[in-house]
Amino acid sequence: MLGVIGFAGTANAGNNEGPGIQVVQVKGLLDAPNVSLLRDTIKQANEKQRTALIVQLDSRGAIADVLSVVRAINRSHVPIAVWVGPSGAEAKGGAALLAEAAHALFIANGSTIGPAYPVRLDDTATQSIARVRAELVVTAGARGRGAEVAQRITTSEVTAKAATRVGLVDGSRPTVGETIVKLDGKTLETADGEQELSTATVIGKGRDRRRQPNQEVVFATLGLGGQVQHSLINPSIAYFLFVIGLALIVFEFFAASVGFAAAVGAISVIGALYGFSHLPVRSWAVALLVLSAFGFAVDAQAGGLGFWTGVGVITLVAGSFALYGGSSDLHPAWWALVLVLGTAIVFFVFAIPSFIRARFSTPTVGREGMLGEIGTAEVDVAPDGVVLIRDARWRARTNRATPINAGDGVRVIAIEGVVLEVEPEAGGARDYRERGRRKKGGAEPDTPDEA
Repeated sequence: MLGVIGFAGTANAGNNEGPGIQVVQVKGLLDAPNVSLLRDTIKQANEKQRTALIVQLDSRGAIADVLSVVRAINRSHVPIAVWVGPSGAEAKGGAALLAEAAHALFIANGSTIGPAYPVRLDDTATQSIARVRAELVVTAGARGRGAEVAQRITTSEVTAKAATRVGLVDGSRPTVGETIVKLDGKTLETADGEQELSTATVIGKGRDRRRQPNQEVVFATLGLGGQVQHSLINPSIAYFLFVIGLALIVFEFFAASVGFAAAVGAISVIGALYGFSHLPVRSWAVALLVLSAFGFAVDAQAGGLGFWTGVGVITLVAGSFALYGGSSDLHPAWWALVLVLGTAIVFFVFAIPSFIRARFSTPTVGREGMLGEIGTAEVDVAPDGVVLIRDARWRARTNRATPINAGDGVRVIAIEGVVLEVEPEAGGARDYRERGRRKKGGAEPDTPDEA
């Protein structure tokens, strides 16, 4: 019995007896980039009249028009085989339908195929169970695989061992190289009719005899741009980028500048929104996530934890769990939710307030000793801003009737939390709101000079 040589990577194998064998590697959701890759590769294989096209498939479902790929397979003059691998791979939803449409279907040990319903994870109502079952029956019959057997994967997952035993697949092969070799001598029905494949040659002598591909094997994968798009469309990554992007923008707001954190946060949110545009996102859940960032920011601005912190926690959790519609297979894994939620809450509740205290306070200046201190406004205080007291930056507030311009002198007249209440160094006017609030704390001088 002849052995089979293992195969990996781009190769120029054998005697180059044919026009070449194309291998396209598809991993992850069948989204717009992956579906486009499949259609383009099928078109290219037909234009170059390849000997065969192998689809290396590992996908948990589709969120794009996978039926367009099925139609392209049916119209193909080049034999197309699908290999569900490597070990541990899966072909679910639209990926299962695509696999069954192939002229030949192989699977690696440890991999699974099915269920084929729902075909699309983003819209489970696209096709009914009955329609998916009928599609599988027709496809299996056209490919010489048992119709009754094909129905099993409509709503069930089938292991490689069981799929091979009942004839759901054409065989079990551990690598894509062995799949290519296994196709040698097979006759497959394409749009051009029956074609007998020649994909392998025998090398070596005696016990060293083995088979290997007899022509060039070229691999196709997503380019850099496609990989970036595919990654952004990943539900877990899009969710992570959105929450972390909001956190960084809030952080930069309290840093009183527009710098690196704000830029990274903005890019993250834009990337997340691109991913959301391809996913069944609930707009009200996105609004909850935005509200959570606002809630955390309100209490951070006030210098403590309160009502708005509770609102932030509740809306963050609710928005995270309700973010995606469609199939539950699109929801981020529980560990991803726990990781993002835990990180965000710790960041908003502890990290940002700690940063504010560190930025707007100094251990060498006591709170009580700050009253009456003179400093300068780093930015306009109208009514909120930042002042410099004893070479330390503080968040500051003045009454609306006495705005202070950047560079002007200020005097500290009160402290609330980590926020200084200031007035112009020479004194300032006080509006009725300011006077009413001050009187609650007891009598106070009528003029700034008496203070």
